[in-house]
Amino acid sequence: MDIDVLGTLAVREHGVSITPTAPKPRQVLALLALNADQVVPFGTLTEELWGAEPPRSARPTLQTYILQLRELIGGALKRDDEAGRRSAKDVLMTVPGGYLLRSGEGASDVREFERLAGAGYRAMDAEDHPEATRRLREALALWTGSALADVQTGPHLEPQVKRLEESRLCVLDQRIEADLKLGRHRELLAELTVLVSKYPTHESLCGQYMLALHRSGRRGEALNVYQRLRTTLVRTLGLEPSAALAKLQRSILASGSVNAPATSSGLAGTSAARGLTPIG
Repeated sequence: MDIDVLGTLAVREHGVSITPTAPKPRQVLALLALNADQVVPFGTLTEELWGAEPPRSARPTLQTYILQLRELIGGALKRDDEAGRRSAKDVLMTVPGGYLLRSGEGASDVREFERLAGAGYRAMDAEDHPEATRRLREALALWTGSALADVQTGPHLEPQVKRLEESRLCVLDQRIEADLKLGRHRELLAELTVLVSKYPTHESLCGQYMLALHRSGRRGEALNVYQRLRTTLVRTLGLEPSAALAKLQRSILASGSVNAPATSSGLAGTSAARGLTPIG
């Protein structure tokens, strides 16, 4: 079974889509797919679909959705001669306390994203910046949109989607850092202009934008980025910029050279609790 969630939901059994079009069964499949090969309890599924106060008909309705998914799986299995010995119940299993979706040896865009991101982070630690940017770009290329962009999310899917989006932003941050290390500051300006507009309180991205502007000979604009960030942070969160970002600003103020300061590293950890919600 191949599972894609980094964009629209797409689940395929033997190359055949088993993704339903109806919103509720789609939501059930999304939760099962994100937790493939793990038991998803009945209670978790009902809370995802109906919240803390599910209707009295929740259990039989959920069973109907599971039946609909099994019909799709069964149709996919019939198209593959080698799969004839397996039934839909072998793929979407009823187990004590809940259901389990078996992925077999299929592909998962989340697993591949995490593998490539890990390789990119290790290359960054080893200061192999060409390899880091290559691996991190490959990881980001797996995203075709927001995670589960076409799925309604409830109290269990929502935090998982948020975790994936935060992981994506961390990989993006490190890829930009690797590109800065490689001297690609002018190439990054257009991308960073868009990102800082989308994440106006994300300090690491703002620091990278400041550095790229400064290295491109646009010192005044770099300092303006800091002032806009500070105004936004104080107005919206009641916070001053981090010490690391303030240090970068002072370095730019004190420097007449476009080659200094050398890096925006040290900022990545300052934005974990800020700026992860895009504007618009």
